[in-house]
Amino acid sequence: MKKQNVRTLSLIVCTFTYLLIGAAVFDALESETEKRRRDVLDYVERKLIQKYAVTTDDFKLFETIILKSEPHKAGQQWKFAGAFYYATTVLTTIGYGHSTPSTVAGKLFTMFYAIMGIPLGLVMFQSIGERLNKFSSHVIKKVKRVMNCKDTDASEINLICVVTTLSGLTVAGGAAAFSRYEGWTYFDSVYYCFITLTTIGFGDMVALQKDNALATKPEYVAFALIFILFGLAIVAASLNLLVLRFVTMNTEDERRDEAEALQAMQGAVRLEGDVITANGSIMSGQGGHGEHVEHSELVEDDDNASVCSLPCSSCWGRGHKDYPRSPPSPPTYPRAHRPSFMPPFRGLMPLLLERDRPMRARRLANESEWPAVPTHRNSI
Repeated sequence: MKKQNVRTLSLIVCTFTYLLIGAAVFDALESETEKRRRDVLDYVERKLIQKYAVTTDDFKLFETIILKSEPHKAGQQWKFAGAFYYATTVLTTIGYGHSTPSTVAGKLFTMFYAIMGIPLGLVMFQSIGERLNKFSSHVIKKVKRVMNCKDTDASEINLICVVTTLSGLTVAGGAAAFSRYEGWTYFDSVYYCFITLTTIGFGDMVALQKDNALATKPEYVAFALIFILFGLAIVAASLNLLVLRFVTMNTEDERRDEAEALQAMQGAVRLEGDVITANGSIMSGQGGHGEHVEHSELVEDDDNASVCSLPCSSCWGRGHKDYPRSPPSPPTYPRAHRPSFMPPFRGLMPLLLERDRPMRARRLANESEWPAVPTHRNSI
């Protein structure tokens, strides 16, 4: 099995295992608190109905009015400031859910806007992250030169430390500002910054949603938008260093396999019209059919094995396990490159053939007594 397939299966198993562990931990931490809050809310609902003598339907109506009026506490959500805030949450895939379009045209435009905007935002933040890493590497090199370090190159560990420090400072500074403007605790502000910059966007805590902040606090609106955009650029730089390294592992392995296959093809040996590949198999090229013969019965440790592709009996036994070794045969050449006889000796060929005719006849007569000729030839 390929290394890429093993890694993919391992990631699937690890992810589902991680999900199961997370579900068990959240169940243990939150289920009892949820049950207690639900019991308290049911008790308060019964007391209000008894105290003010309202029907259950009227109480549900009041409940709906309170829930629907919650987004309007920030002012008009669909004026330019609020609409820009909403467009930012769509493009960055944060999706707080604090305000949603109610018209068919608004919902349709949101879908088309997201189709074009989300890829654009991802490419932009990724590019900003790469530039930020490049700038950080230059700063690291200069600092190392000032400190007279032997190695002045910026390693991945150095960049990870710088990006982690910037991420921590961004979250800490944003949490301090949101804690002041929103009245949250510092821990809740840190939680909001983390959920926002990781684009989880639960929507349980959303900035700019009270005291008509969208209309009366333009500086706070600008800070919130800059925080989101700058913070996401920092996160993109972190992802560029950490996550993309693991994502590109499969691509690197595929390229390595292709390079090895190409190197093996270039290392094939061609002899007398046959191709002996790097794994020992023989590609027969006689007749142009490209017959492939598996190299499964080769004799091991055969330095002097015959590589002649002719069917004659002069060299068939060399390298066979039942016969002793004989001296290596003279080098063979492809037909197109065989050395031609000198003109004075061409007239001797018919005489030599006539002389050897009785010997060939005896050899053919005793052919049935020969051992079986090996089917597969030995590679060099």
